[in-house]
Amino acid sequence: MSKKKNILITGGAGFIGSHLVRRMVTKYPHYHIINLDALTYAGNLENVKDVAHRDNYTFIHGDITDATLVSQIFKEHDITHVMHLAAESHVDRSIEDPLQFVRTNVIGTVQLLEAARQHWQKDSEHLFYHVSTDEVYGSLGDTGLFTETTAYDPNSPYSASKASSDHFVRAYGETYKLPYMISNCSNNYGPYHYPEKLIPLFINNILHKKPLPVYGDGNYTRDWLYVEDHAAAIDLAFHQGKTGETYNIGGNNEWKNIDLVHLLCDLVDDKTQQPVGKSRELIQFVTDRPGHDLRYAIDASKIQEELGWKPSLDFETGLGLTVDWFLANREWLAVE
Repeated sequence: MSKKKNILITGGAGFIGSHLVRRMVTKYPHYHIINLDALTYAGNLENVKDVAHRDNYTFIHGDITDATLVSQIFKEHDITHVMHLAAESHVDRSIEDPLQFVRTNVIGTVQLLEAARQHWQKDSEHLFYHVSTDEVYGSLGDTGLFTETTAYDPNSPYSASKASSDHFVRAYGETYKLPYMISNCSNNYGPYHYPEKLIPLFINNILHKKPLPVYGDGNYTRDWLYVEDHAAAIDLAFHQGKTGETYNIGGNNEWKNIDLVHLLCDLVDDKTQQPVGKSRELIQFVTDRPGHDLRYAIDASKIQEELGWKPSLDFETGLGLTVDWFLANREWLAVE
Protein backbone atom coordinates (compact mmCIF):
# COMPACT_ATOMS: atom_id res chain seq x y z
CA MET A 1 0.00 0.00 0.00
CA SER A 2 2.31 2.73 -1.20
CA LYS A 3 0.36 5.00 -3.52
CA LYS A 4 -1.83 7.92 -2.43
CA LYS A 5 -4.60 6.87 -0.08
CA ASN A 6 -7.77 8.74 0.77
CA ILE A 7 -8.92 6.90 3.89
CA LEU A 8 -12.42 7.30 5.30
CA ILE A 9 -12.34 6.66 9.05
CA THR A 10 -15.86 6.41 10.45
CA GLY A 11 -16.42 7.21 14.11
CA GLY A 12 -13.11 9.02 14.25
CA ALA A 13 -14.26 11.37 17.02
CA GLY A 14 -15.06 8.45 19.29
CA PHE A 15 -12.81 6.70 21.78
CA ILE A 16 -10.95 4.14 19.67
CA GLY A 17 -11.49 6.08 16.45
CA SER A 18 -9.81 9.23 17.73
CA HIS A 19 -6.68 7.33 18.72
CA LEU A 20 -6.59 5.76 15.26
CA VAL A 21 -7.19 9.11 13.50
CA ARG A 22 -4.40 10.75 15.48
CA ARG A 23 -2.03 7.91 14.64
CA MET A 24 -2.86 7.80 10.93
CA VAL A 25 -2.77 11.57 10.42
CA THR A 26 0.58 12.03 12.14
CA LYS A 27 2.33 8.84 11.03
CA TYR A 28 1.27 9.01 7.37
CA PRO A 29 1.32 12.67 6.25
CA HIS A 30 1.03 11.56 2.61
CA TYR A 31 -2.38 9.96 3.32
CA HIS A 32 -5.56 12.03 3.37
CA ILE A 33 -7.64 11.07 6.40
CA ILE A 34 -11.36 11.88 6.20
CA ASN A 35 -13.07 11.56 9.58
CA LEU A 36 -16.84 11.00 9.36
CA ASP A 37 -18.61 11.17 12.70
CA ALA A 38 -22.21 11.90 13.72
CA LEU A 39 -21.02 13.42 17.02
CA THR A 40 -23.65 11.60 19.05
CA TYR A 41 -23.18 11.28 22.82
CA ALA A 42 -19.88 9.37 22.54
CA GLY A 43 -18.31 11.48 19.78
CA ASN A 44 -16.33 14.55 20.72
CA LEU A 45 -14.13 16.75 18.53
CA GLU A 46 -12.00 17.51 21.59
CA ASN A 47 -10.63 13.98 21.05
CA VAL A 48 -8.93 15.02 17.80
CA LYS A 49 -8.35 18.74 18.24
CA ASP A 50 -4.58 18.24 18.20
CA VAL A 51 -4.69 17.12 14.54
CA ALA A 52 -7.57 19.33 13.35
CA HIS A 53 -5.16 21.80 11.74
CA ARG A 54 -3.26 19.21 9.69
CA ASP A 55 -3.35 19.57 5.90
CA ASN A 56 -3.99 15.86 5.44
CA TYR A 57 -7.05 15.78 7.73
CA THR A 58 -10.70 16.55 6.95
CA PHE A 59 -13.63 16.26 9.35
CA ILE A 60 -17.18 15.70 8.10
CA HIS A 61 -20.13 15.84 10.46
CA GLY A 62 -22.58 13.22 9.27
CA ASP A 63 -24.25 9.86 9.80
CA ILE A 64 -23.16 6.61 8.15
CA THR A 65 -26.84 5.71 7.66
CA ASP A 66 -27.20 8.69 5.27
CA ALA A 67 -26.71 6.93 1.93
CA THR A 68 -26.62 10.17 -0.09
CA LEU A 69 -23.96 11.72 2.12
CA VAL A 70 -21.82 8.58 2.19
CA SER A 71 -21.95 8.26 -1.59
CA GLN A 72 -21.08 11.95 -1.96
CA ILE A 73 -18.06 11.56 0.33
CA PHE A 74 -16.78 8.60 -1.69
CA LYS A 75 -17.13 10.58 -4.90
CA GLU A 76 -15.83 13.99 -3.78
CA HIS A 77 -12.86 12.66 -1.82
CA ASP A 78 -12.11 9.68 -4.08
CA ILE A 79 -12.15 7.33 -1.08
CA THR A 80 -9.71 4.48 -1.66
CA HIS A 81 -9.87 2.78 1.75
CA VAL A 82 -12.31 2.59 4.67
CA MET A 83 -11.51 2.03 8.35
CA HIS A 84 -14.95 1.50 9.85
CA LEU A 85 -15.28 2.11 13.58
CA ALA A 86 -18.55 4.06 13.84
CA ALA A 87 -20.92 2.07 16.05
CA GLU A 88 -23.26 2.17 18.97
CA SER A 89 -21.26 0.24 21.55
CA HIS A 90 -22.80 0.35 25.01
CA VAL A 91 -24.48 -2.92 25.98
CA ASP A 92 -26.86 -1.34 28.51
CA ARG A 93 -28.03 1.19 25.92
CA SER A 94 -28.64 -1.64 23.44
CA ILE A 95 -30.97 -3.31 25.94
CA GLU A 96 -32.94 -0.08 26.26
CA ASP A 97 -33.05 0.76 22.52
CA PRO A 98 -32.07 -2.18 20.29
CA LEU A 99 -33.42 -0.58 17.11
CA GLN A 100 -30.89 2.24 17.30
CA PHE A 101 -28.14 -0.37 17.32
CA VAL A 102 -29.64 -2.06 14.25
CA ARG A 103 -29.82 1.28 12.43
CA THR A 104 -26.26 2.33 13.12
CA ASN A 105 -24.35 -0.94 13.34
CA VAL A 106 -26.16 -2.93 10.66
CA ILE A 107 -27.78 -0.47 8.24
CA GLY A 108 -24.91 2.00 8.56
CA THR A 109 -22.34 -0.67 7.77
CA VAL A 110 -24.31 -1.82 4.72
CA GLN A 111 -24.58 1.78 3.46
CA LEU A 112 -20.79 2.04 3.61
CA LEU A 113 -20.36 -1.31 1.87
CA GLU A 114 -22.77 -0.24 -0.87
CA ALA A 115 -20.89 3.01 -1.43
CA ALA A 116 -17.61 1.10 -1.64
CA ARG A 117 -19.09 -1.43 -4.06
CA GLN A 118 -20.43 1.30 -6.33
CA HIS A 119 -17.40 3.57 -6.33
CA TRP A 120 -14.45 1.20 -6.31
CA GLN A 121 -12.98 -0.23 -9.46
CA LYS A 122 -12.26 -3.96 -9.38
CA ASP A 123 -8.67 -3.63 -10.56
CA SER A 124 -7.69 -0.84 -8.17
CA GLU A 125 -6.18 -1.00 -4.71
CA HIS A 126 -8.86 -0.78 -2.03
CA LEU A 127 -9.66 -2.14 1.42
CA PHE A 128 -12.72 -2.09 3.68
CA TYR A 129 -11.33 -2.57 7.19
CA HIS A 130 -14.10 -3.37 9.66
CA VAL A 131 -13.47 -3.03 13.41
CA SER A 132 -15.59 -5.37 15.50
CA THR A 133 -15.74 -6.87 18.98
CA ASP A 134 -15.09 -10.14 20.80
CA GLU A 135 -18.67 -9.99 22.07
CA VAL A 136 -19.91 -11.50 18.79
CA TYR A 137 -18.52 -14.84 19.98
CA GLY A 138 -20.84 -14.98 23.01
CA SER A 139 -19.66 -16.18 26.39
CA LEU A 140 -16.86 -18.47 27.53
CA GLY A 141 -16.80 -20.81 30.49
CA ASP A 142 -13.93 -20.91 32.96
CA THR A 143 -11.46 -22.01 30.31
CA GLY A 144 -10.76 -21.50 26.63
CA LEU A 145 -10.18 -18.50 24.37
CA PHE A 146 -11.93 -16.92 21.41
CA THR A 147 -10.14 -17.63 18.13
CA GLU A 148 -10.85 -16.32 14.65
CA THR A 149 -12.80 -19.53 13.92
CA THR A 150 -14.97 -19.48 17.05
CA ALA A 151 -18.65 -19.73 16.08
CA TYR A 152 -20.71 -16.57 16.53
CA ASP A 153 -23.12 -16.70 19.46
CA PRO A 154 -24.11 -13.12 20.42
CA ASN A 155 -26.21 -12.63 23.55
CA SER A 156 -27.05 -8.90 23.64
CA PRO A 157 -28.66 -6.60 21.06
CA TYR A 158 -25.29 -4.85 20.80
CA SER A 159 -23.31 -8.01 20.06
CA ALA A 160 -26.03 -9.26 17.70
CA SER A 161 -25.85 -6.02 15.71
CA LYS A 162 -22.06 -6.26 15.48
CA ALA A 163 -22.26 -9.92 14.47
CA SER A 164 -24.68 -8.97 11.72
CA SER A 165 -22.38 -6.23 10.45
CA ASP A 166 -19.46 -8.69 10.39
CA HIS A 167 -21.54 -11.10 8.31
CA PHE A 168 -22.45 -8.35 5.84
CA VAL A 169 -18.80 -7.39 5.39
CA ARG A 170 -17.87 -10.99 4.64
CA ALA A 171 -20.92 -11.40 2.38
CA TYR A 172 -19.90 -8.37 0.30
CA GLY A 173 -16.43 -9.84 0.08
CA GLU A 174 -17.72 -13.17 -1.18
CA THR A 175 -20.55 -11.88 -3.37
CA TYR A 176 -19.03 -8.73 -4.88
CA LYS A 177 -15.32 -9.50 -4.35
CA LEU A 178 -15.05 -6.37 -2.20
CA PRO A 179 -11.61 -6.45 -0.52
CA TYR A 180 -12.11 -6.51 3.23
CA MET A 181 -10.47 -7.25 6.56
CA ILE A 182 -12.08 -7.67 9.99
CA SER A 183 -10.60 -7.41 13.45
CA ASN A 184 -12.36 -8.36 16.68
CA CYS A 185 -11.00 -6.74 19.80
CA SER A 186 -11.38 -7.15 23.53
CA ASN A 187 -12.39 -4.36 25.95
CA ASN A 188 -10.46 -1.16 25.30
CA TYR A 189 -9.37 1.29 27.98
CA GLY A 190 -7.24 4.41 28.13
CA PRO A 191 -7.32 8.23 27.73
CA TYR A 192 -10.45 9.85 26.25
CA HIS A 193 -12.69 6.93 27.23
CA TYR A 194 -16.34 7.97 27.32
CA PRO A 195 -17.32 8.78 30.95
CA GLU A 196 -20.16 6.24 31.20
CA LYS A 197 -17.79 3.31 30.61
CA LEU A 198 -16.66 1.30 33.63
CA ILE A 199 -13.15 2.62 34.27
CA PRO A 200 -13.78 6.40 33.89
CA LEU A 201 -17.18 6.06 35.60
CA PHE A 202 -15.63 4.40 38.63
CA ILE A 203 -12.75 6.91 38.76
CA ASN A 204 -15.32 9.71 38.80
CA ASN A 205 -17.42 7.97 41.44
CA ILE A 206 -14.38 7.43 43.65
CA LEU A 207 -13.44 11.11 43.38
CA HIS A 208 -16.98 12.09 44.39
CA LYS A 209 -17.39 9.36 47.05
CA LYS A 210 -20.28 7.81 45.12
CA PRO A 211 -21.15 4.09 45.08
CA LEU A 212 -19.29 1.75 42.73
CA PRO A 213 -22.01 -0.52 41.28
CA VAL A 214 -20.64 -3.98 40.43
CA TYR A 215 -22.94 -6.35 38.55
CA GLY A 216 -23.82 -9.70 40.12
CA ASP A 217 -21.01 -11.26 42.14
CA GLY A 218 -18.26 -9.34 40.32
CA ASN A 219 -16.78 -12.48 38.78
CA TYR A 220 -17.51 -11.52 35.19
CA THR A 221 -14.21 -11.69 33.35
CA ARG A 222 -12.93 -9.49 30.52
CA ASP A 223 -9.73 -9.18 28.54
CA TRP A 224 -8.49 -5.56 28.56
CA LEU A 225 -6.58 -3.86 25.73
CA TYR A 226 -4.88 -0.47 25.97
CA VAL A 227 -6.43 1.70 23.26
CA GLU A 228 -3.13 2.85 21.76
CA ASP A 229 -2.02 -0.78 21.44
CA HIS A 230 -5.29 -1.43 19.61
CA ALA A 231 -4.67 1.48 17.21
CA ALA A 232 -1.18 0.11 16.54
CA ALA A 233 -2.63 -3.33 15.78
CA ILE A 234 -5.19 -1.88 13.35
CA ASP A 235 -2.45 0.12 11.62
CA LEU A 236 -0.31 -3.01 11.28
CA ALA A 237 -3.14 -5.24 10.00
CA PHE A 238 -4.31 -2.54 7.59
CA HIS A 239 -0.86 -2.31 6.00
CA GLN A 240 0.45 -5.86 6.30
CA GLY A 241 -2.55 -8.14 6.90
CA LYS A 242 -4.12 -10.37 4.27
CA THR A 243 -7.29 -9.32 2.48
CA GLY A 244 -10.26 -11.47 3.48
CA GLU A 245 -8.75 -12.36 6.85
CA THR A 246 -9.96 -11.84 10.41
CA TYR A 247 -7.60 -10.91 13.23
CA ASN A 248 -8.42 -11.14 16.92
CA ILE A 249 -6.77 -8.36 18.93
CA GLY A 250 -6.51 -8.88 22.68
CA GLY A 251 -4.43 -7.55 25.51
CA ASN A 252 -3.52 -10.80 27.26
CA ASN A 253 -4.98 -9.05 30.31
CA GLU A 254 -7.79 -11.19 31.68
CA TRP A 255 -9.35 -9.72 34.82
CA LYS A 256 -12.43 -10.42 36.87
CA ASN A 257 -14.48 -7.25 37.29
CA ILE A 258 -14.15 -7.22 41.06
CA ASP A 259 -10.34 -7.60 40.87
CA LEU A 260 -10.18 -4.75 38.35
CA VAL A 261 -12.30 -2.55 40.61
CA HIS A 262 -10.07 -3.36 43.60
CA LEU A 263 -6.95 -2.43 41.59
CA LEU A 264 -8.59 0.75 40.32
CA CYS A 265 -9.64 1.77 43.83
CA ASP A 266 -6.13 1.25 45.17
CA LEU A 267 -4.53 3.16 42.29
CA VAL A 268 -6.83 6.16 42.72
CA ASP A 269 -6.31 6.09 46.50
CA ASP A 270 -2.54 6.05 46.04
CA LYS A 271 -2.50 8.81 43.42
CA THR A 272 -4.85 11.08 45.41
CA GLN A 273 -3.11 10.52 48.77
CA GLN A 274 -6.07 8.68 50.27
CA PRO A 275 -5.60 5.74 52.67
CA VAL A 276 -5.25 2.68 50.44
CA GLY A 277 -8.41 0.61 50.80
CA LYS A 278 -10.67 3.58 51.50
CA SER A 279 -12.31 3.57 48.06
CA ARG A 280 -13.08 -0.15 48.27
CA GLU A 281 -15.70 0.76 50.84
CA LEU A 282 -17.74 2.35 48.01
CA ILE A 283 -18.25 -0.98 46.21
CA GLN A 284 -21.88 -2.09 46.01
CA PHE A 285 -23.05 -5.29 44.30
CA VAL A 286 -26.13 -4.65 42.16
CA THR A 287 -28.67 -6.74 40.27
CA ASP A 288 -27.18 -8.33 37.17
CA ARG A 289 -28.11 -7.08 33.71
CA PRO A 290 -29.93 -9.32 31.19
CA GLY A 291 -27.83 -11.41 28.80
CA HIS A 292 -24.62 -10.72 30.71
CA ASP A 293 -21.77 -12.85 29.30
CA LEU A 294 -19.69 -14.54 31.97
CA ARG A 295 -16.27 -14.35 30.37
CA TYR A 296 -14.53 -13.01 27.26
CA ALA A 297 -10.93 -13.85 26.46
CA ILE A 298 -9.10 -13.38 23.17
CA ASP A 299 -6.52 -15.63 21.59
CA ALA A 300 -4.40 -13.06 19.73
CA SER A 301 -1.75 -15.55 18.59
CA LYS A 302 -2.65 -15.16 14.88
CA ILE A 303 -1.83 -11.44 14.67
CA GLN A 304 1.18 -11.97 16.92
CA GLU A 305 2.62 -14.82 14.84
CA GLU A 306 1.71 -13.56 11.35
CA LEU A 307 2.24 -9.81 11.78
CA GLY A 308 4.44 -9.54 14.87
CA TRP A 309 2.05 -7.47 16.98
CA LYS A 310 1.80 -7.77 20.74
CA PRO A 311 0.56 -5.46 23.51
CA SER A 312 3.17 -2.99 24.70
CA LEU A 313 1.74 -2.56 28.21
CA ASP A 314 0.65 -4.85 30.99
CA PHE A 315 -2.67 -3.95 32.58
CA GLU A 316 -1.31 -2.48 35.81
CA THR A 317 0.94 -0.09 33.86
CA GLY A 318 -1.75 0.85 31.35
CA LEU A 319 -4.36 1.37 34.04
CA GLY A 320 -1.95 3.54 35.99
CA LEU A 321 -1.39 5.74 32.93
CA THR A 322 -5.15 5.88 32.37
CA VAL A 323 -5.84 6.97 35.95
CA ASP A 324 -3.11 9.62 35.64
CA TRP A 325 -4.76 10.98 32.48
CA PHE A 326 -8.23 11.21 34.01
CA LEU A 327 -6.91 12.83 37.17
CA ALA A 328 -5.13 15.42 35.00
CA ASN A 329 -8.26 15.91 32.85
CA ARG A 330 -11.05 15.81 35.43
CA GLU A 331 -13.30 17.98 33.29
CA TRP A 332 -13.51 15.02 30.91
CA LEU A 333 -15.29 12.98 33.55
CA ALA A 334 -18.06 15.57 33.65
CA VAL A 335 -18.80 15.36 29.89
CA GLU A 336 -22.47 14.68 29.34
